[in-house]
Amino acid sequence: MSEVDKLFASPISKVDDFRFDDAVARVFPDMIKRSVPGYPTIIESIGVIAGQYAQPDTLIYDLGCSLGAATQSMRRHLPLNGCRIIAVDNAEAMSERCREYLSAQDAMLEEAIPAEVVTADINTLALQPCSMVVLNFTLQFIPPHQRLALLQRIRKALLPGGVLVLSEKLNFTDNQTQNSLESLHYAFKRANGYSELEIAQKRTAIENVMRPDPLEVHQQRLHDAGFSHNHLWFQCLNFCSMIAHT
Repeated sequence: MSEVDKLFASPISKVDDFRFDDAVARVFPDMIKRSVPGYPTIIESIGVIAGQYAQPDTLIYDLGCSLGAATQSMRRHLPLNGCRIIAVDNAEAMSERCREYLSAQDAMLEEAIPAEVVTADINTLALQPCSMVVLNFTLQFIPPHQRLALLQRIRKALLPGGVLVLSEKLNFTDNQTQNSLESLHYAFKRANGYSELEIAQKRTAIENVMRPDPLEVHQQRLHDAGFSHNHLWFQCLNFCSMIAHT
């Protein structure tokens, strides 16, 4: 169902801002695995985390679900305990293809946790009480001035004992660390077959759309949003994932 990412392989006279359109949806699984160090581990581990923290007969949100990789992982790991998942994305191209992937998963499983795909803006979506929320490389695409309010709404919706899984690209206030990990990230992309042209054009396309924060900013924001504790559970180069507890 996925194609090889060649979106930036040819010279582009004017590189537009990155959008999650039909072209991106077609190549997204290949793009993200070749671009995000540790991505398969994060996805599989989100299912494990759900098995640990998702409470029976409760709702789980996958906000900014893209093609539903985290939702699929949770459905593989969760017992049939009355949970259901709502996967949300504001890009119609992504949510449409997400439905196709989940339908294909349904055909492979005898029974599966119910999952609904919703096309909506997570900044305005009314959140129902839930035991787990996943923001997997989503917050970095939200305008910075809206990030705290979103986290506050998530914290308010989470039931006692609930958790937020937050995965993000990081930047670093220490220039040496920033330069070292950024250089290694580009080396990771080259090792996965991306050319210098592809790396440069993708960087231009995404620089005004994705705005990463330092880890310390995430930690303080989660505290300000009302989470009692948060900790890093995974980091590979300049990409990480955290768990925040109610």
